[in-house]
Amino acid sequence: MAVVAKVVVDVPTMQTNQPYDYAVPAELVDQVVPGKRVVVNFGNGSRRVMGMVVGLQESADFAGELKTIESVLDKKPVLNQEMLELSRWLADDSYAFWITCIQTMLPSALRTETKMLNKKQTVVDKGRAQMVDFVTPILDQPAYADAQAHVRKNALRQLHLLQALSQGTIPEEGIRVTQLEKQLEIDRTTINKAVQLGWLSLQQREIYRTPYASLDDLERTQPLTLTPQQVQAYDAVTSSIDGKEDKTFLLEGVTGSGKTEVYLQLIAEALKIGRTALMLVPEIGLTPQMVANVKGRFGSKVAVLHSGLGNGEKFDEWRRIARGEAQVVVGARSAAFAPLRNIGVLIMDEEHEASYKQEDSPRYHARDVLLWRAKYHNAPVVLGSATPSLESRARAEKGVYVGLRMPERANNQPMPPVHIVDMREAELDDQSGDFSVDLLDALKKRLERHEQSVLMLNRRGFSSFVMCRECGYVAKCPNCDISLTLHLDTHTLRCHYCGHEEPVPRECPSCHSRKIRYFGTGTEKVEQTLHTLIPKARVLRMDVDTTRRKGAHGRILKTFGNHEADILLGTQMIAKGLDFPDVTLVGVINADTALGLPDFRASERTFQLLTQVSGRAGRADKAGEVFIQTYNPDHYAIQLAKHQDYERFFAYEMHMRHSGGYPPYYFTFRLTVSHEDEDQAAKAAFRLADMLQAKLSKQAVILGPTRGAIARLKRRYYYQIVVKYKREPNLTATLQEMLQTTQKSSRNGFQIAFDREPLSFV
Repeated sequence: MAVVAKVVVDVPTMQTNQPYDYAVPAELVDQVVPGKRVVVNFGNGSRRVMGMVVGLQESADFAGELKTIESVLDKKPVLNQEMLELSRWLADDSYAFWITCIQTMLPSALRTETKMLNKKQTVVDKGRAQMVDFVTPILDQPAYADAQAHVRKNALRQLHLLQALSQGTIPEEGIRVTQLEKQLEIDRTTINKAVQLGWLSLQQREIYRTPYASLDDLERTQPLTLTPQQVQAYDAVTSSIDGKEDKTFLLEGVTGSGKTEVYLQLIAEALKIGRTALMLVPEIGLTPQMVANVKGRFGSKVAVLHSGLGNGEKFDEWRRIARGEAQVVVGARSAAFAPLRNIGVLIMDEEHEASYKQEDSPRYHARDVLLWRAKYHNAPVVLGSATPSLESRARAEKGVYVGLRMPERANNQPMPPVHIVDMREAELDDQSGDFSVDLLDALKKRLERHEQSVLMLNRRGFSSFVMCRECGYVAKCPNCDISLTLHLDTHTLRCHYCGHEEPVPRECPSCHSRKIRYFGTGTEKVEQTLHTLIPKARVLRMDVDTTRRKGAHGRILKTFGNHEADILLGTQMIAKGLDFPDVTLVGVINADTALGLPDFRASERTFQLLTQVSGRAGRADKAGEVFIQTYNPDHYAIQLAKHQDYERFFAYEMHMRHSGGYPPYYFTFRLTVSHEDEDQAAKAAFRLADMLQAKLSKQAVILGPTRGAIARLKRRYYYQIVVKYKREPNLTATLQEMLQTTQKSSRNGFQIAFDREPLSFV
């Protein structure tokens, strides 16, 4: 019986969501199954590409002669039935190509590359297990003791090895060769000789590259006694875990209310009934603390997935999960695709965070992925936040989600008082920099009491821009419409969008004046000011620049947690999830960073960020205090954040959204067109807008085309079209048609991006 495989091929220049038919040769019939990667010949000639088998059938849909599958890359499927269905849904939901979604779901080690070997195009698999040399004893202990009599007296290393073997100090299950060399202070030559003489057996074994293995051996933490509000939340979700209900719960708990302990006990409940658990955190910076919490409770049952791991570590963690050796997964956005089976609960901490939305194709939101998987597994989803997104809270109001509230801190400590500092009236000079007298005095008091402080400034670098005071020249990126940021540690100007770097000019390139000055502020500049104003303070800076190296987040937080620093200064990555008992002061240096953006979510983001960072203070026995410096002290987002009043903010902001016709009252879709030639980008955008006008109903509101907020990025000009709608029957078909037709234009230098429910129009 002939077998035909449906294969989605990886051809970047001609992607399609339509699988191609390939004949399965007799020798591969038992190997070719859905979910395995294969090598196929695609197109005219001998072009070999990777493909994913997504189905099998007895006859072909293609009328012509079929090509055959050349080889199979996997012993076992890398995508199970759930993952194949999820990839298809993801392609439809995010208007992306199927193969792109498949690659997004797999670790990068399972992505192939095509190379020319011996003048022949070959698909090379990059996935490699780590193999290590092990030795195991072959003889019994008396035999090793007898063998010592037959060894030369001056062969000291051999005698030393035999003595260890005769005493049974080398385990029967074997030991790594490198470990044995270190333990007995012998060399590889001695071990090779022992293998040759039949004392030891040498074999290669696979070992996992486990990123947080040191946490597995620590003493397990014990569940805490839950408060009445925690019990109420726990009982509601547990009922759905045990009853296999795919309900969605919105857990709205103030900072310090004990959401993490509820998460841990829900995970324990899922494990108790033989199911698995998936937990997402928004920032890689939060992962070390959350991993310590989860591994502290569940040990080696926990696998970790986030972008800060090496490719080998991600590959091994992914395989541990796929093999069922890990039952709990903690990670950032991409961990939503962890190959867990039989999931019992899915948790998304800080559900409001924008980092859960993927910025490149496929532009998915991790929340949507969790909701899809929850239906597949009949499991509850818990969305946790002190400041839920307006969309999630609106769904809870309508009964789409089940609302759960934890309005009090678990230790009954009051929320810290918040002081708004009006920077319009602050007396600033060159020495004080961006510090008001109030904030500076508060920092000095904490230093005297040996307490710790957290300072947030949502801008990295030394200065926002460099300008000539003679002619007004501003140093701009040659690739983007954006000013370059000064970085004093490298003495360079850097673009935070494309990475372009250049030396700091000593004179103006335009008028040759030497009156070059630095304007604005950044974390690096604030750090320098702190050293001047409070020289005794030990300052740790945590931003993208100081956390580039692997493990840097964890090292900085560990240093701060060990009280080896007095002040933790950072960008918004320090605003959430951090829990240090000696932090009694939080300072926000400039609360207005996001308010000036032309974005309908600017107020929501400001309120969320200020509320979250304020919650870092006074989380244990010592009372906390918060200072927020702002040039907009009367803005409702800042005033309501002062009182941690989410309810009033939600009501006010929903009114504003309703008036403007924005989510959650409307759905939105953004279409972005870019090209290196601005005229070409504009013409293409207007053609697409005309197509939308012709095909969509009159109920759809089409805004644009308009130039992007940053019109030029990485040498490309951007135009965007925004569609607002409540119900639009023609949208899906129109966008799918556009997806297929616009792909051909990529050969002419166009890039067209489809973004359903964008989190920002900037």
